[in-house]
Amino acid sequence: MKIRVGFEMLYEFPHPTPMIMVLGTHFTRASDIIVPDFLTTSPSVPITPYRDMFGNWCSRIVAPAGRMRLSADGVVQDSGLPDPVFASAYQHAVEDLPAETLVYLLGSRYCETDRLSETAWQLFEKAAPGWGRVQAICDFVHRHIAFGYEHARATKTAFEAYQEGRGVCRDYAHLAVAFCRCMNIPARYCTGYLGDMGTLPPYGPGDFAGWFEAYLGGRWHTFDPRNNVPRIGRILIAQGRDAADVPITQTFGPNTLLSFKVWTDEVA
Repeated sequence: MKIRVGFEMLYEFPHPTPMIMVLGTHFTRASDIIVPDFLTTSPSVPITPYRDMFGNWCSRIVAPAGRMRLSADGVVQDSGLPDPVFASAYQHAVEDLPAETLVYLLGSRYCETDRLSETAWQLFEKAAPGWGRVQAICDFVHRHIAFGYEHARATKTAFEAYQEGRGVCRDYAHLAVAFCRCMNIPARYCTGYLGDMGTLPPYGPGDFAGWFEAYLGGRWHTFDPRNNVPRIGRILIAQGRDAADVPITQTFGPNTLLSFKVWTDEVA
């Protein structure tokens, strides 16, 4: 299947303001790109690309004073298959983990393993190690958190999401990531596009999605505690320790976000 992905964001800046953006389809999907989702700005300004410490492609600009439009519109080839399930994927002993996965065992800005460790062991110690344990974590988080955009808060952490029992997709992911790390399973936060293909209406407004990956059986696997079922058409943008590492946009000065649109649609 072919999936059209893109966004349009309109900002108002009182004076010239630097910005960092993580908005392009992830390089691991480069061979699937039919129409590149290049970042464009209006008015046109120089864009400087770079790779961050996690390998994500990022962009830098200086937005001029006034209104600034950021947009992209591309097409990606997708298998049309749901997220794969590997129920036999095993959990590694910490001493056997590859060195590059160890950072994803540690606490981070939004995933306070120190505050959630005791709770995690009480909840998941008896779950079968490996895929079964991660799925048990996703099942719990899916039931524990009530979804609602009105519950979104930029500062909300995994511990706060656990206490409050409500949030948006990134809160589901942060809590599951923290629980996995508490159980000695490397987990990393992911952001990207996820449309409604294969689901029943009613459909919510277009938005970027948050999920996570856990390292089991020698590779990274996708998990989505918000939806908690394999989904079709998931397109990765970026990966990091948590949402602080992969903000869609990061502005270094005052601004107002006037409008925000995201689309992820199957191309007939």
